[in-house]
Amino acid sequence: MSDVEKLAVRLRESGSVFAEEEAALFFEAARDARDLELMVRRRLDGEAPEHIVGWAEFCGLRIAVAPNVFIPRQRTAALVDQAARLCAQGSIVVDMCCGSGALGSVIAERHPGIELHAADSEHVAVTCARENLAGFGAVHEGDLVDALPADLRGRIDVIVANVPYVPSAELRLMPAEAREREPAVTHDGGADGLNVFRRLVAAAPAWLAAGGSILSEISDEQADAALAALAAANLRGRTVYDDERETTVVIGTRT
Repeated sequence: MSDVEKLAVRLRESGSVFAEEEAALFFEAARDARDLELMVRRRLDGEAPEHIVGWAEFCGLRIAVAPNVFIPRQRTAALVDQAARLCAQGSIVVDMCCGSGALGSVIAERHPGIELHAADSEHVAVTCARENLAGFGAVHEGDLVDALPADLRGRIDVIVANVPYVPSAELRLMPAEAREREPAVTHDGGADGLNVFRRLVAAAPAWLAAGGSILSEISDEQADAALAALAAANLRGRTVYDDERETTVVIGTRT
């Protein structure tokens, strides 16, 4: 049995679902045997592998993620795909609730000619996003649109927002590594999960250019309520379901 296989057994016995992948990741990232053992101990203590090695793979990019920063989920690639389809040369794009800046990073990689901005209320996330988006866009700290420069008002073509959308009562059902190691504000969407979404949608029309769109990832059960929020803001709403990733994306467009 190889050293990687032995480590995988150790991780699996501790409850790791992806023990083989994690073992290979730690062996690749560790500088030496002592560093490897520290990584394993952190994993056994419940820390996410991405926080341990300091990066997450997302849409083919390696995104830096510091401890206490939301780790981009693979299902969110569906949201990125939809947002990227709406971008063109010179588009002004905002990655709202940006966390590590993963969504903005991918969109900028696919569309080098955009003007990219990102925003988050968590200082540690803003610091991380500035590392990932250095040379690609500006990162602002603050609460939703309050973080944005005033001169973007009425000019934004795409707002892509991975808002928190877990209903408060369901937070206890989340995996411990997400519930305990990522800020609650990155998950908690209030009673029905759409509190932050509604706030952002209500503010969006004043910031979107004519024909501009706002996009968010939600659960399928939230689709009707999300579309109602868009309609209340006079935005034309639609949903797109990604079968491969089992992800629902809601899109609102200023007509």
